[in-house]
Amino acid sequence: MHPGVIEENRTTSEQQRQPNKPQKHRGYLVAGLLAILFLVAAILGIASRFSERNALAKETEALAVASVSVIHPKAEPPQEQLVLPSTLQAYTESPIYARTSGYLKKWYKDIGSRVRQGEILADIETPEIDQELMQAKAARDQASAQVEIARSSAKRWENLQKMDAVAQQETDERNSGYTQAQANLAAADANVRRLEQLESFKHVYAPFSGVITRRNVDIGALINSGNTGANQQLFNIARTDPIRVYVSVPEAYAGMVRPGVHATIQLSSADGQNFSGNVVRNAEAIDPATRTLLTEIDVPNSKGELLPGSYAQVHFALKVAVPRLTIPVNAMLTRAEGTHAAVVDGNGKVQLKPIVIGRDYGRDVEVLSGIEQGDLIVLNPSDSLEDGQQVNIKQGGTAQ
Repeated sequence: MHPGVIEENRTTSEQQRQPNKPQKHRGYLVAGLLAILFLVAAILGIASRFSERNALAKETEALAVASVSVIHPKAEPPQEQLVLPSTLQAYTESPIYARTSGYLKKWYKDIGSRVRQGEILADIETPEIDQELMQAKAARDQASAQVEIARSSAKRWENLQKMDAVAQQETDERNSGYTQAQANLAAADANVRRLEQLESFKHVYAPFSGVITRRNVDIGALINSGNTGANQQLFNIARTDPIRVYVSVPEAYAGMVRPGVHATIQLSSADGQNFSGNVVRNAEAIDPATRTLLTEIDVPNSKGELLPGSYAQVHFALKVAVPRLTIPVNAMLTRAEGTHAAVVDGNGKVQLKPIVIGRDYGRDVEVLSGIEQGDLIVLNPSDSLEDGQQVNIKQGGTAQ
């Protein structure tokens, strides 16, 4: 073949192969772009899952925090007198125990009986003590007889020793025997007096004048000496004239209620009748748990109209300028430790504060101490609410 023709064919073949190279480059480019797109999609998918997981965790954490409604304590106008709740107590009260063991033979006073100091309340049969006393008296008689024998023997030996009929040592032994017999007689006398004193306890007497408020035994009951056993307490006696009125005065008023201040006592069971008394003493110390001052008022009770254990309201004739706060009854949390209010602080945590309740207005109650007007009080607090628990305040759940 002609060389010119061969060169022309070679040129034509190269021109046919050249268009395939740009196609391969485009294929590689498309594949790379697709890989990048898949990688970006995968990254976006993973980021979306992480975002959803974080959002779910935050939502779960938010749902785990309790949401509460809160209210501010309501300030009431100052009152012209200080009114506090109180409890009446007997001026003197004591349980009566037996000092000897036996069986109750008879009781003479029942509940409500007024007795005077030294008046007999009951008799106890003490057969064991009686027998021991008889035995002790017999032993004392024996000791007394031995003293007489030892005394005569010692005197006889002294006379013989003067005549040098016996040795000095024998005389000393007889004198020592006489001294020992006297000591035995003194011990026997002491034992008899002890048993006589113990036997005298079978008669139970009133230690002071008052009224019998409880009788715990009946005829035939086994009585144990002291304050042990099932039937340890026989009676309970209380002196109710005068009667003690204990009231816890909030710290803000402690300086106003001093000994000598006049007070009026009102009982719901006395048909509006008032009883007058004066402050006689206080604890001279603020209770750190309740921030109150324990104060005592003595009220004459010669007619027995005031009963120990009664609930009363004490009115102090004072011009009180301290603001009073009230909260709804459904904002109180009552537990074994006392009455509390659940207060939400600035960090959204609950603080259980003990409060002192004053007058009850029905739907609201007066709070004498424990909270301030700016506190956020939880409404309808749950029994499971704990001190330091994190809570959320509901939107629109704050009332002034």
